[in-house]
Amino acid sequence: MKRIALFLLTNLGVMLVLGLAVHLLGLNRFLTANGLNLTSLLGFALVMGFGGAFISLLISKPMAKWTAGVKLINDSGDTTHMWLVTTVERFSAKAGIKMPEVGIYEGPPNAFATGAFKNSALVAVSTGLLESMTREEVEAVLGHEIAHVANGDMVTMALIQGVMNTFVVFISRVIGYLVDKFVLRNQNDGPGMGYFITTIVMDIVLGVVAAMIVAWFSRQREFRADAGAAQLMGRKQPMMNALARLGGLDPGEMPKSMQAMGISARPSGLMALFSSHPPMEQRIARLQQTNAG
Repeated sequence: MKRIALFLLTNLGVMLVLGLAVHLLGLNRFLTANGLNLTSLLGFALVMGFGGAFISLLISKPMAKWTAGVKLINDSGDTTHMWLVTTVERFSAKAGIKMPEVGIYEGPPNAFATGAFKNSALVAVSTGLLESMTREEVEAVLGHEIAHVANGDMVTMALIQGVMNTFVVFISRVIGYLVDKFVLRNQNDGPGMGYFITTIVMDIVLGVVAAMIVAWFSRQREFRADAGAAQLMGRKQPMMNALARLGGLDPGEMPKSMQAMGISARPSGLMALFSSHPPMEQRIARLQQTNAG
């Protein structure tokens, strides 16, 4: 319930901020008596598209702590916690990034990395992961998450999402205008129902296409993070073992905002096109072909 409430409040806040921004900038006046002002529409699409993506990016770390219930362990005296922190510290130094915050959360086997900046990130593992894997396999998972951070995947995915959002907002409104004026022959100065209905339909259709494109990019980042983990460990077998073990475990559900940075997901059928992670067998096969270790 807390996760749902937080999701609704966050989206309401984002919409209020973006609505105020486009109003102050005058970017919401792209429908004029003389037709469609493409420059204003592009400005509106950019603010809405990249605004939402980067607001989500900037609040990703506090959102992750709250929604997943992450307990930070950087200063913990527990031996297991100290081992996790030391491992993350070693990999971070090797990857050339500053030490992230390290945390643990209650849940099925999974892990994630998040944060707006690579030198101010959060790496978290679940209790289920620690209980079901060997130390070497957990280290491989941590290497995978550090590779995500070092590769700047959080920012990369936000940029890709921003481009896709902008594309959806811009194209759907152009199509809505064309349908309203040239197909339905609306002669009024303002937009008719044809514009609003077409825009909503195209937002949904193009949004589905955009989601598939973003998911494809995310899957490519997973392959790269797997290879990065192998490089950090000096050999690829531990990462392959970790992937094989995760392939037989239920990764559990993660908050949407963190799925792309997690270690595991279970795509199947048509939904595989929308999955942020490739199937485990594909990841293992790709890792076998790399030169790392």
